[in-house]
Amino acid sequence: QVQLVESGGGLVESGMSLTLSCAASGRTFSPYNMAWFRQAQGKEREFVAGLWWSSGTTHYARSVKSRFTISRDTAKNTIYLQMNSLKPEDTAVYYCAAQTGIGAYDLWGQGTQVTVSS
Repeated sequence: QVQLVESGGGLVESGMSLTLSCAASGRTFSPYNMAWFRQAQGKEREFVAGLWWSSGTTHYARSVKSRFTISRDTAKNTIYLQMNSLKPEDTAVYYCAAQTGIGAYDLWGQGTQVTVSS
């Protein structure tokens, strides 16, 4: 059974940077797509950034484009989210997710808290 484990969250000041990691453990892992989502307190979960595993093609939510970068290391079955110029409104629990087949994202990590102070 494949599991996704996030790490790298924490408390930072506005304008600083943080990098999240999401490692897939278990058997051979080859998803269609992987992504980062986030959920702020009292709000719905929203898409942040995603990439196609085979090609590495990336896509971003408008709110984070030019500040966040998603990348992957296929040898380590790991994706990253480099977050620069963080803002208080980026405060949320960040989740990584994988689309292992045709359909919705069906594999989720446990989440990691990111808090940006003003």
